[in-house]
Amino acid sequence: MATGGLKMIQNMLEQLPTSERKIAQYILENPRTIVNSTVNDLGNHANTSGAAVIRLCKSLGLNGFQDLKVRIAGDLVKPVEQGYRDIEPGEPFFSIVQKTTSNSIQSIRDSEEMINYEETERAVQTLLNASSVHFFGIGASNIIAQDAQQKFLRINKGSTAFSDTHLVATLIANAKKDDVVFGISHSGETPEVVQIMALAKKNGVKTISLTKYGHSPVSSLADIKMYTSYSQEAPFRSAATSSRLAQLYMIDILFLAMATEQYTETVDHIDRTREAIRFLKEGK
Repeated sequence: MATGGLKMIQNMLEQLPTSERKIAQYILENPRTIVNSTVNDLGNHANTSGAAVIRLCKSLGLNGFQDLKVRIAGDLVKPVEQGYRDIEPGEPFFSIVQKTTSNSIQSIRDSEEMINYEETERAVQTLLNASSVHFFGIGASNIIAQDAQQKFLRINKGSTAFSDTHLVATLIANAKKDDVVFGISHSGETPEVVQIMALAKKNGVKTISLTKYGHSPVSSLADIKMYTSYSQEAPFRSAATSSRLAQLYMIDILFLAMATEQYTETVDHIDRTREAIRFLKEGK
C-alpha cells in the first residue's frame, strides 16, 4: 500500500501558501478524517475551499486527491516509526552506533515514501537514452556525483562528475542533443548547482535534479525531479550523514532500474570492468 502522504505534508508545510497550509495543518491534526472525506468536505473542515485542496495535491506532486487519501490511509496502518535521534555530549560509543544505524534506516525509509514512480520511470528512460550524463554537485553532493559516475562508467554509460563550474559549463556548451545534466543538492539552493541547471535549461539540455523534498531553485529548473526526505529534528543529521545515504540510495535505484532494462548488456559490461580491475591487481 502507498504511504508517505503525511511525511510529504510535513516536509512541505512551511513552503505552502496560506490556504493550502490551513488544509495541510488540518490533515496533520486529523489524519483519520480525510480518509472518508470528499474534496469539498476537507475544504469546509479547514475553512478554505475544494479548489485549495486540489492545489495542495498539486503542490505535493500527487496525482489528485485520491492519491493523497490512499497514501494517508497507508500511513495510518503502518508501524509507528522511531524517528530521528540526535547525539548528546559524552554519548557512549554503543549508543552512537545504535542512533546512527536507526537514523540511516529512517532516512532511507522516509525517502522511499517520497518516490514518484512515474517521474522515476521518466528519469530511467532519459538516462538510458542519454549520450552522456553530467553529474554535478558541490561539497558532500559531489561525493554522490562521483559515486553515480563510477556506477555509470561500469556499464559503459558516458558520464562526468566535475565540481569545477567552468568545466561543467564547457561541457554544457558543447553538449549533444541527448546529453543530460544531473544536478545534486540536498538543500536545493546551492548557488553553483542553480547556475549550472539554469545554463543547461538555457542551452536546451535535459536536466534531472536530486534534492530534498519540496520546492527549491534547483528542482524548479529540472525537467525531471527526484527527491529524498528531509527532517529538521537532528542538528547533526546534515547532508553529510543520513541524508547522504538517502541520496546514494536514490542513485542505486536509478542504476538498478537501468540495469534491469538492459540486463544482458549490463552483466557483460560489469564482467568486462571486473576483469580489467582484476588485471590491474594481479598484473596478468
